[in-house]
Amino acid sequence: MDSQIRLFNNRDASLRKSLATATSRFQTISLVLALTVLLVLSTLISVPGIRGDENRSSDPWTAERIVHPAELARELGDKNGTPPAIIYVGFRTLFAGGHIPGATFKGSTSTEQGLSDSRKWADALPRTTNLVIYCGCCPFEKCPNIRPASLP
Repeated sequence: MDSQIRLFNNRDASLRKSLATATSRFQTISLVLALTVLLVLSTLISVPGIRGDENRSSDPWTAERIVHPAELARELGDKNGTPPAIIYVGFRTLFAGGHIPGATFKGSTSTEQGLSDSRKWADALPRTTNLVIYCGCCPFEKCPNIRPASLP
């Protein structure tokens, strides 16, 4: 009888080992399959904010309205022309650390209060005013302040 019990126990151990191996294989195959599906989906679905290829047409300005630093420096250096009104729409600490001379700070336009204060200031300007809005907190495409400040 002891030999029969041992045989049964050996079979049981062998069965458990086979089941553990099968479970391990199933888990490995499932993991590989899940990763493959995710990889395929990531090539089919584009996430513009992560990849950095945002749709440029969603910008509230045209290319002609963008002033590059060298152009602005020439405009500010022109003693015969009227200098533009300049508003810094980024974060106070960056403004305090250095800004374009003559720039105004009314608050970060990524906040409701800063946007409201900046719009009130701009509404008081004559409609013919050449207005420069700038931030500089991060890459232009990713700036949380420039787009809200540029919207009508």
